[in-house]
Amino acid sequence: MSDPAKLRFFQVMATVVGLGLLLLVLEMVLWYGFDNDVLRWWAMPHGFLYMIYLGAVAMLGFALGWGLGRMVLIMLAGVVPFLSFWVESRVTRSARAQIEAKESATAPDPANLSR
Repeated sequence: MSDPAKLRFFQVMATVVGLGLLLLVLEMVLWYGFDNDVLRWWAMPHGFLYMIYLGAVAMLGFALGWGLGRMVLIMLAGVVPFLSFWVESRVTRSARAQIEAKESATAPDPANLSR
């Protein structure tokens, strides 16, 4: 999988987990506040999606050479409502710049191709 594809996968999973976390908060409010179990089933799928998100962060982080601390902080952003959206935006901007720099460094120099 290419680095841009890893970034896109991260973006999708960050959005899905962010929305899923908001749904989980709603589930908890309904359950504990109103004794309503209509969303009681959501906790397990949310946990599964969060695990995929962790994999997406690790895959992108290792590809771009991030430190373990940075990856853990990004992973933890997926457990705070609304924070995952802000972190996704910041990480995407930073990762896109890293990917572009990495691709320009590995691109062949057109001046050397004529020789």
